Amino acid sequence: MGSRAAGAGPAGAGGPPAEEEMPELSDGEEAWDDDEEEEEGAADGLRTRCLFCDRLFSSAEDVFCHCRTEHQFNVCDVINKHGLDFYGYVKLINFVRLKKPTAAYLSSLSSPVPWEGEEYLKPELEDDLLLQFDIEDLCEPTNVLCSNGLNDTVMLLEQLKHAEHRARLAEAALARAQDDLQKMKQFARDFVMNTDVGSSSSSSAIADLHEDEDGVYFSSYGHYGIHEEMLKDKVRTESYRDFIYQNLHIFRDKVVLDVGCGTGILSMFAAKAGAKRVIGVDQSEIVYQAMDIIRLNKLENIVTLVKGRIEEVDLPLERVDVIISEWMGYFLLFESMLDSVIYAKDKYLAEGGSVYPDICTISLVAVGDMNKYVDKLLFWEDVYGFDMSCMKKAVIPEAVVEVLDPNTLISTAVVIKHINCNTASTPDLEFSSDFTLPITKSTKCTAIAGYFDIFFEKNCHNRVLFSTGPQCTKTHWKQTVFLLEKPIPVEAESESTFTSSNGPLNYERL
Repeated sequence: MGSRAAGAGPAGAGGPPAEEEMPELSDGEEAWDDDEEEEEGAADGLRTRCLFCDRLFSSAEDVFCHCRTEHQFNVCDVINKHGLDFYGYVKLINFVRLKKPTAAYLSSLSSPVPWEGEEYLKPELEDDLLLQFDIEDLCEPTNVLCSNGLNDTVMLLEQLKHAEHRARLAEAALARAQDDLQKMKQFARDFVMNTDVGSSSSSSAIADLHEDEDGVYFSSYGHYGIHEEMLKDKVRTESYRDFIYQNLHIFRDKVVLDVGCGTGILSMFAAKAGAKRVIGVDQSEIVYQAMDIIRLNKLENIVTLVKGRIEEVDLPLERVDVIISEWMGYFLLFESMLDSVIYAKDKYLAEGGSVYPDICTISLVAVGDMNKYVDKLLFWEDVYGFDMSCMKKAVIPEAVVEVLDPNTLISTAVVIKHINCNTASTPDLEFSSDFTLPITKSTKCTAIAGYFDIFFEKNCHNRVLFSTGPQCTKTHWKQTVFLLEKPIPVEAESESTFTSSNGPLNYERL
């Protein structure tokens, strides 16, 4: 699986219910008044729970005051930041009740917000006092939520700051939209006029359009079937588990970052291995289910999930000791998120920290399978009596992801790329490589196949590795096959030399 980047944080541990707590010993009369107010609320049956813990209060004002002082969450800031109307406010409250994100996560969100769905209009709590509150009164500059209050001038300055911030965001969004529109117009002109679409302006437009593909990519990882397939891939999942559980010294009392956490399986492995804190980041919607999974396994005090791209989110810490990630794509680098892991390494990894897996290799092997060649290419020469051989030009550039029959291998495999994740930089991910395949069988070479191997080695007492090669247990990555336009006769104990820059092994074929 490749995940470019790719939750939101669970709520922190709540305190005991209010009725079990003694009032704080501040000013005697104030504590007494608070206690009387809570008793009156209890008598009327009008009590509601805090958004982030189990404390009960008799009014919405008390809830928001408590959230501000105890959880550093100001609901007015969120309302003003996102310009919420009453319905948006209702959705926000129900979203928090249902999904239980952290206060820090809510405060750091940028648009679009995750509570826009109509399902959040349904009250999560019956007779929730927070849903019976007028947000105009709540965010009135002169309103005082707590007994000690906020200075009116400070509140006005805060609101002015938020208004200016929203204005800057709107101006930036408008500028981006105008720029994108111009690029699309230029691309359309070039296309209609049959000019060189490889020009700088057109290429830029195409590159920007490809950014939309990321949305489709991350959306695909919001579907459960993909995660089920990856979790059931025992080679993949058990290798990570064995590395973590057999090397507890790497994780004990450490801060761990899981890039592209998905369902949170690696984060939970790390937590069980003794990590002091685990931060999981993922862009896809699966992160909300991962939040439920974390809570269900009672790991919310250790594991915090953040939704978004690692390149864009603000983590609740500056440095981590260990980065783990299952970032690999087909043929290792296609649709992988290694660039995101490298970004996280450069920004968050503490000196002396480690990235895992730490070593990866890409290998190639020659294939001789005339049956597959006939099925994939010669098929087009006679399709129900019609010649469609022109289709072969479209078929050949496309790589095929499939499980190879080991009996069709006709050479020794060779490694064409070695990546150390602890030292790699983004430019390292673009390369070409000449390679020589020692032929082991006299036949016709019909394709070149690629696969990758993964190693957990740095500081490990027990090293772990796994392979996606055709002679090993099948993984969901399978192998990547590059068909040759014409079969090449080869002799045993000879060598065939190719170059990936010549075309057949270019990653663009994927």
